Amino acid sequence: MLQWDKLLNSIRRKELHGSQETMGTGTGRMELERDYDRILFATPTRRLADKTQVFPMEENDSVRTRLTHSHEVSNLARSIGVRIAFEHADRVFGPNHEQLSVKRNIPSLLAAVGLAHDLGNPPFGHQGEIAMQQWFSDFKSKNGNDETALDFLKFDGNAQTFRLLTQLQVLNDRFGLNLTVATLAALIKYPSVYGTGDKGGFKKFGIFKSEEYIVKEVWENTGLSAGIRHPLAYIMEACDDIAYSVIDAEDTVKKGYASFYDLMDFLESHSSSDSVVKDVVTMSRKKNEEFKREESLSFGELNDISMQMFRVKAISEMVQSATDIFVSNIDRIMNGEIPPGFELIKNSKCSSLCSATKEFDLKYGFQNKDVLKLELQGNNYIKSMMSMVWSGISSEDLSKKPFERYVYRGISENYRRVYTGSDKKLYNKHQLLCDSISGMTESYLIKKHEEYRSLKDGFS
Repeated sequence: MLQWDKLLNSIRRKELHGSQETMGTGTGRMELERDYDRILFATPTRRLADKTQVFPMEENDSVRTRLTHSHEVSNLARSIGVRIAFEHADRVFGPNHEQLSVKRNIPSLLAAVGLAHDLGNPPFGHQGEIAMQQWFSDFKSKNGNDETALDFLKFDGNAQTFRLLTQLQVLNDRFGLNLTVATLAALIKYPSVYGTGDKGGFKKFGIFKSEEYIVKEVWENTGLSAGIRHPLAYIMEACDDIAYSVIDAEDTVKKGYASFYDLMDFLESHSSSDSVVKDVVTMSRKKNEEFKREESLSFGELNDISMQMFRVKAISEMVQSATDIFVSNIDRIMNGEIPPGFELIKNSKCSSLCSATKEFDLKYGFQNKDVLKLELQGNNYIKSMMSMVWSGISSEDLSKKPFERYVYRGISENYRRVYTGSDKKLYNKHQLLCDSISGMTESYLIKKHEEYRSLKDGFS
């Protein structure tokens, strides 16, 4: 049975290895509150401002980036954290909740994992992940190399996030941002290691083989193990679902790919018998009718403000629903009786609202021909860039190859330092390639791609 005193363990990995922090900057803050601050000020967090949420290379500042998405997930997670810590503390955390300081720790931890959950995503969103997987599949086919690890053939941003926070943000040691084991555990959406053959009922592996020793350390100190999620990871997942279903619909309308009325018609035609969908649509249409009476509003403004009201109502329903399902299932989660792959939203009364909204996003947003064209361009950029960076990583003698030497030196010094401390086998070379590409922003990747291509042509 899981225990909250272990699940909220605020020890840091550096402490586990006999070292103490000496800056003395934590006065007045709980350790889990400090984790949020460390993530907020980390360089990879800022890079999310130039990474795709839905629409690649978006120039409209009103449309979300991966950074605004992450802040919104963080906000939703903190909101649910406040509810369970203040309104359901006895039910969820038991009679010792005051000693656990849940009113400070739970909202902070959830805000931290919400902010960090997409840090490992490559440029161009999930299309970027697909492009990287395809590059490695082509590499394996062309070279007949069976040593190409599953970690790369099925590369995933979730696993890269864990690696980024625990290994790649090198300061003066090998502990990354040195987060608490509680935060690291709650961040793991898919609690299994690549190549172990068991995903624990989840759809993906979530930890690269290179971080297996770290995750085992985290699990040991939080009372978890492979296949067993931290309870708060269910909330983080639910908030991601809420954000990218409802808010991506708002951005689809903002882009002009659909209208408020398209969304209302779509929801009614797909889930007309669902009481939550009916309630949300009724309220949204009522507000829209009120706004129509404002003669000064243009059609675009009417669309925007009507979508805002839909967003407020839909998110409110989903947040409350996710909270209720978490609280009602907490005993099953803590006792290990929850079914594999269990999700809060899918098992809530808002399941139809969320799934129908996602279908709308897919039809009108993701499948729009302009979006598909940009995704294809992004896919090509990534594969071409990977080939050029790989030439630098795989070269045996850089001193005789000016282009390859230049490309290799262009890789982040942090990433190269981690790589040079490894045994430099094929796995580590491939990992350096993934670290380099996934760490790039979209504009930087395109800029460097054009630069490298012109230099490569010059040396061919």
